[in-house]
Amino acid sequence: MSWVTIIWSMVASACLTLAALHLLVWCRNRAVWASLAFASAAMAVAGMAAGELWMMRAETVGEFGLALRWFHVPGWVLIVSLVGFVRVYLKAGRLWLAWAVCGVRTLSLILDFIFTPNLNYREITALRHIRFLCESISVAEGVPNPWMLVGQVSFLLLVIFVVDAMLAVWRRGDRWQARLLAGAIVFFVVAGVVQVVLTFWGVVHTPLTPSLFFVGIIGAMACEMSIDVRRAAQLSDDLRESEERMTMAAEAAGVGVWMWSITRSRVWTSERWRCLFGFAPDATVTFEKVVQRIHPDDLNMVERGLQRALENLGDYAGEFRAVMPDGTQRWIAARGRLYPDANGKPARMLGAAIDITERKGAEQALKESEQRFRQVAETAGEFIWEVNAEGLYTYASPSVEKTLGYTAEELVGKKHFYDLFVPSIREERKAAAFQVFAGRQAFRDFPNPNVSKSGKIVHLETSGTPVLDADGNLTGYRGADTDVTARKQSELALGQQRNELAHLSRVSTMGVLTASLAHELNQPLSAILSNAQAGSRFLAAATPDLAEVRGALEDIARDTKRAGEVIRQMRALVRKDEPRLELLDFNRVITDIVRLLHSDMLNRKVRIALELDPKLRPANGDNAQLQQVMLNLVLNAFDAMKDTPEDRRMVVVRTRQLDDASIRVEVSDTGTGISPDRLANVFEPFRSSKREGLGLGLSISRSIVEAHKGRIWAENNPDCGATFYFTLPVHDPGLNPA
Repeated sequence: MSWVTIIWSMVASACLTLAALHLLVWCRNRAVWASLAFASAAMAVAGMAAGELWMMRAETVGEFGLALRWFHVPGWVLIVSLVGFVRVYLKAGRLWLAWAVCGVRTLSLILDFIFTPNLNYREITALRHIRFLCESISVAEGVPNPWMLVGQVSFLLLVIFVVDAMLAVWRRGDRWQARLLAGAIVFFVVAGVVQVVLTFWGVVHTPLTPSLFFVGIIGAMACEMSIDVRRAAQLSDDLRESEERMTMAAEAAGVGVWMWSITRSRVWTSERWRCLFGFAPDATVTFEKVVQRIHPDDLNMVERGLQRALENLGDYAGEFRAVMPDGTQRWIAARGRLYPDANGKPARMLGAAIDITERKGAEQALKESEQRFRQVAETAGEFIWEVNAEGLYTYASPSVEKTLGYTAEELVGKKHFYDLFVPSIREERKAAAFQVFAGRQAFRDFPNPNVSKSGKIVHLETSGTPVLDADGNLTGYRGADTDVTARKQSELALGQQRNELAHLSRVSTMGVLTASLAHELNQPLSAILSNAQAGSRFLAAATPDLAEVRGALEDIARDTKRAGEVIRQMRALVRKDEPRLELLDFNRVITDIVRLLHSDMLNRKVRIALELDPKLRPANGDNAQLQQVMLNLVLNAFDAMKDTPEDRRMVVVRTRQLDDASIRVEVSDTGTGISPDRLANVFEPFRSSKREGLGLGLSISRSIVEAHKGRIWAENNPDCGATFYFTLPVHDPGLNPA
């Protein structure tokens, strides 16, 4: 059995096997240059093993010299491959050192073919046979060639290059690679070179066996690359799991994932993508088939977008319609990223697609809604507007020019809504408006006096609603202004006519009460006359009784005040003044009216009972107008009881505090009540059950109460008579009964 043949054949076959595997890897993926460098190094070691076996079996000096000359060829390949492997795999090593190693080794190879018989010997004098692994092998004896130091320097440079790379890898943090791979290269290169040097210089008499050392380098390289293979397999599994998770997430989100292989014109797609474009699960998808599904009107746009991405090696983004096999259409949003190959040319594009048909429908509906809004705004008589959160106009319909004299261009982006307020109330109204803004409140028919461009006051009623963004933040308000100037003027004219009519009604009432008022004045005047005459008599006495005179004067003063109060109340009722707001104690208003009607009450043999709430809160209103309401209701109660027996003629006046916002007044009689056919329209004008009446008293009373933000109504009592009710709001400084 030849152990030499077996061992060196095993080394060569193992190296060739590893070389074949990694050469196949490189052929499948030309970007893996480390595999090519490893395959070259492994084949070089196999070649060196074959050369060593050739030298050990050489029969002549010439055959040994020839084998040794060709032995340098795989040695050159090995060194160049190791340099390349360190550079591409470890990504380390100085470039100039790499060129120095390769250059010196190339020089040694050239010298090897120049010298005869080879670089290592000037002359081989004889072959000597020695025992090695239990068999006889050939070794050379001769004169060493000093130029072989060039080859040995190349190995020294290789060691320096690898050590430099090892230090760089160590500093980078990859200490395992530095220890295993770089350390193995340095160790086995040094060991192999030492054995070769000692052999050539005759120090030891052994055959050349550097391949046995260099196979250790191949083993270390194979071990390191196998770790990478295992790591790649793990990464592949992780990537596969990641892809599965990504696909599941994309499917759950309705996203279709795709990859377009540009060179092969094939498209890989997820199931969701196939559903989006209407492809069967087992159908082969090509780029041409995808193009056929794009709507003809959108095809040019898509092709231009893809062309730009291919030319610029950039991303693609587009929205287009896809036509399904059944003719239906879908809107698709697609995004893709281009990936170039090693030469910088477009290789593949990865991306995602999603169905946006609903969004496009919503956008179209919104566009149509906005268009309708614009058409309505441009044709409507109302001034339609939009303002931002600061009150600056962002839209104004053309009708603003008719309403306020400004063009839309003069308002939008230039004026705030409060700039148009009447100056006297501008700050107050501005503060109130921004309080509404802060509360995000909608409002309707808010009275809003503005100043037009010409300086004329224009009365508007404003309605608005807040505009919020997706996060619920206020971005502005949108609304409309209606010009109510003409109506406001009509209301003012109507109010003036109402006041005139109410004044006429009060004067008419005073005419009805003439006899009672004369009696009310006659009594204090008669008493004044009597007390004056009595005082004169007391003073004419020989000894004047000053106490009696003082008493007479006090009576005169009291009766004068009584007569003055009657006259004051008469003047307050009949005077013609503008309505004036004041804080009223309504219990006192009622007692004043009852005092004024005292004589008429006696003449008609009517009794008045007062049930006044002592906790009644003040009301805000015009004293004369509210006295007129009470006067009308009480006199109507007197008239309603003219056919009632005298002992049953009773009027009850009540006041009640309903809640914190309003009070109620009740005037109840014991008369015949109100007929059902008249109860529904008892407050209509010119409807009276009295011959001498104008039918305006209750109508005027309703107008006055409603102007004070109250309500008035009538009901028949369960037993007899009727009760009139009206409510008034409690004190409110903003109330304006005019």
